[in-house]
Amino acid sequence: MNKILAVSALVLTFAVASNAQAQMNMGGGFQGPTIASTTVADALKMNDDTPVVLVGNIQKNLGNEKYQFADKTGTIVVEIDDEDWRGQVVKPENTVEIRGEIDKELLGTPEVDVDSIILK
Repeated sequence: MNKILAVSALVLTFAVASNAQAQMNMGGGFQGPTIASTTVADALKMNDDTPVVLVGNIQKNLGNEKYQFADKTGTIVVEIDDEDWRGQVVKPENTVEIRGEIDKELLGTPEVDVDSIILK
């Protein structure tokens, strides 16, 4: 009887561990309200550290990981760290979604510190 209980407990332990591993591999996470897309014109008026989602085109490289980004309402400088590209090749004619936050320097114009880029 003890052997049956021990084997049952062992099987149950493996089943629970396997289920937990399967849930982790599914890429789960928060599901709920997200940040709505905004325009460049609106982003230029936002407060420092405000999260933004912009959809448009990266027009040109300005150097030092800074790029000119545009949508139909205007242009803004975005700062994209090398690792944020995640191997994607983006051309000016490509539409991208940029997620990040507003970065307002003391006297400078607002920029977007980019967290991720999604090629559309």
